[in-house]
Amino acid sequence: MKIELHKLSVRDVISDYQDSAEEGVTSYKGKLNIRPKYQREFVYKPEQRDAVIETIKKGFPLNVMYWMKREDGGYEVLDGQQRTVSIGQYVNGDFSLNDRFFHNLTIEEQNKILDYELFIYFCEGTDKERIDWFTVINTYGEKVNDQEIRNAVYTGPWLSDAKLKFSKTNCVAYLLANDSGQLVSGSPIRQEYLETALSWINNGEVADHMAKHQHDQNADELWNYFQNVIAWVRNTFTNYRKEMANVNWGELYNQYKDSILDPNKLEAEIAELMQDEDVTKKSGIYPYVLTKQERCLSIREFTDKMKREAYERQKGICAKCKKHFEIEEMEADHITPWHEGGKTIPENCQMLCKQDNRTKSGK
Repeated sequence: MKIELHKLSVRDVISDYQDSAEEGVTSYKGKLNIRPKYQREFVYKPEQRDAVIETIKKGFPLNVMYWMKREDGGYEVLDGQQRTVSIGQYVNGDFSLNDRFFHNLTIEEQNKILDYELFIYFCEGTDKERIDWFTVINTYGEKVNDQEIRNAVYTGPWLSDAKLKFSKTNCVAYLLANDSGQLVSGSPIRQEYLETALSWINNGEVADHMAKHQHDQNADELWNYFQNVIAWVRNTFTNYRKEMANVNWGELYNQYKDSILDPNKLEAEIAELMQDEDVTKKSGIYPYVLTKQERCLSIREFTDKMKREAYERQKGICAKCKKHFEIEEMEADHITPWHEGGKTIPENCQMLCKQDNRTKSGK
């Protein structure tokens, strides 16, 4: 990682400052991308924003910032986005401090702000180096999430197109996933829709997919895949429930998209499981009806009271190996398994030693 320290005046940094909301924020005569298109909008609270300007007015040192050098010779803010936007907005007249806008200041006061020197590191390095560096320096202020860190690294035409489709308020991905009921949780602006789609298409390897497609001219492959997933879900699970917003649909689509499934049969099974009080994770019903893996459901466990009653009833004897154990050495087990209709009630509880219970469960 190549890192060089530079001192630039506020006057230079915010020259040609342009804030186009979701279209992005630029300055430094158009060479600095402060906030890329469709990245999270400004998040500083008024008191944090004001503190930045007070620091500059008093001549106190402001925390160092980091810019990433792009292949085209321009820069993107790696760390310091909110401070830079605060300065640009104040000089631009977007807010006042102590009832005085920038244009209300004397020429001397204005020049003191404009001549204030910012300490900025210019950074160059590999994708991994930049991700590691961003993660290290992201330790104060308003935290960015993992996807925002990746976005700062894998810039290019593919990412710009992906953000257009997945990261804008009321973007096409959001509208599609929420038409007839929400199927994706999170916020497009916080990059959660983009992260979800990337995780789905590449089995959780988000950065790997971004690295492979960084220089593609568009993100049509990702968008077409996302549309196919949503269409498959709507056609397969025809009765919408709010729990569907928390399902990993990509994983199910990748595995079962070519399977012949009966929506009516699936709905009947889902409706029955939704009424089962032993199923504590209702969103897990959807993967369960396809995979039949009980761990998806988080079946309700026996209470400590039920375990103690069964232990005393058995006098500490394991129901399988018939040896005596302390209660701490035993685990509760359904006499009649849940999938055979057994309920999590005292009458269906037996205590087994840990070895026998785990052998029975296949753990």
